[in-house]
Amino acid sequence: MQQIILSLEAKGGPLVVKEAPIPTPGPNEVLIRVEAAALSPGDWKIYALGILVYSYPTILGFDVAGVVTEVGSEVKGYATGDRVMCESYYDVATGESRGAFQQYIAVPSVYVAKMPENLTFEEAATIPSSLGTAALPLYNDAEGASSAKLLAPWEEGGQGKYKGKAALILGGASSIGQYVIQLARLSGFSTIVATASLGNADLLKSLGATHVLDRKLPSEKLVHDAWDVAGGPFDLVYDAVANEETLAAGYRATACKGDFVYVLQNPIPGADESSKKRLHFAHGLYTVPVNQAASQRMLAKLPGLLERGDIKPNRPEVIPGGLNGVLAGLERLGRNQVSAVKLVVRPQETDA
Repeated sequence: MQQIILSLEAKGGPLVVKEAPIPTPGPNEVLIRVEAAALSPGDWKIYALGILVYSYPTILGFDVAGVVTEVGSEVKGYATGDRVMCESYYDVATGESRGAFQQYIAVPSVYVAKMPENLTFEEAATIPSSLGTAALPLYNDAEGASSAKLLAPWEEGGQGKYKGKAALILGGASSIGQYVIQLARLSGFSTIVATASLGNADLLKSLGATHVLDRKLPSEKLVHDAWDVAGGPFDLVYDAVANEETLAAGYRATACKGDFVYVLQNPIPGADESSKKRLHFAHGLYTVPVNQAASQRMLAKLPGLLERGDIKPNRPEVIPGGLNGVLAGLERLGRNQVSAVKLVVRPQETDA
């Protein structure tokens, strides 16, 4: 049987909507009918810059929400008809990508979470990769993980553990930033300062930010205003933007022996090799060996966290046209024209 996919035919393009066979799930995989797929800045970078992927043609898209239509012979805990969400499959070693921008996807069941009834497919599609990128550099306790190694709030004793500590999130209205704010709240951080356009202040405060500073403040003033709020440097700083200005501000704002997490591997202005500040590059792929155990523990607890409202999804913005709308969405991401929402497409609505 055939499905419709969005294929990146070669490095640098083009993106082509075409037919392809529906995948057959392996023994440990489930086949998902993709009802919603989210777009991310990572998709734009692969498309525009030709990074990460080594083998073409390929299918982009990191985030899936849909319905299980077939279950592998060795899979336990899932059945046809289950509403689920997952991060699409990407193999760092080979560059192989089984992306979300298709009507059906086969993925290992261990990286799948069931959707609670209070979520729409569009909301669920905003969660997997952004939550992973927020959570893993904070809580992954595996040896060799680039992580602050905090005790996760879904582990025994983790919720509220860091009361009295202060966190700063640069880019708080970004998809990742919104999840970092919520995780900091669940972890008990008493002071949670976020930077954003002030028009998004109410949203971020509803997620757990105690203070919101204008992201347009000059770097020096931003750091000092944040310190004034927190009473000094921050135990945890998460830079969900990671440009030259935010990296400099985030590094400076971090306390001695504090943790500074950043989402892009750019040089950090002012970084001192002799400093005791702990630096962590955020890596949110569940399938990377060092991330696998922590990811699976998080995914097991995720349905309950969502059902209780402990974690709320991003606000989705649906792009019309199914997979035909992806390119326009990627171009908006490339022009930084997306704020406080996650762009989502519905692959089943695609006209070939």
